[in-house]
Amino acid sequence: MARYRVQKIRKTLALAMFCLVGCAETSPIQPAATSKSHFADAVYKGEFVTTGSGTPGADAYRVFVQGATGFVSIQSVRDDAEQRAKEFCARKHQTMESLAETTAKPPHILGNFPRVEIVFDCVAVPDAQPAIAGDDSRYIQLRNLKKLLDGGIQVEFDQEKAKILAQPMRNAPHAPE
Repeated sequence: MARYRVQKIRKTLALAMFCLVGCAETSPIQPAATSKSHFADAVYKGEFVTTGSGTPGADAYRVFVQGATGFVSIQSVRDDAEQRAKEFCARKHQTMESLAETTAKPPHILGNFPRVEIVFDCVAVPDAQPAIAGDDSRYIQLRNLKKLLDGGIQVEFDQEKAKILAQPMRNAPHAPE
């Protein structure tokens, strides 16, 4: 009898996990000109905000992410959508520029889980590497390390920055004797 109850509990938990995890939706990144907004036919339309004007001649793209439940924060869903857009542009060696955003408005109930759609374009990264004296590799390491800081990981950023700055400069100009 106890074995039957354990099996029943396992099946119930598996079904609950499937329902909670299976409800999340992440669509592929699509060209904005040829795709339809996920909010277009929705009962709960969401709030639309224009965030940028775009780059002339650049293609615009659309990314949509929806939380698995109503208990997911809208900020975590937005961060996920933004991260996907940034990674998409990074694969093209470009940077993401947000053009518009649509966000679900509370209450976050069945049919209106937290969801975010970002329309963005990818623009060329300006070659803004300044000419610096000394070790260029340290500068590049620090610039790459800034991604930790942008991701909100302050402690690890500070630790790694201290390690890099403690390295001896290999290409430093020699002082006159």
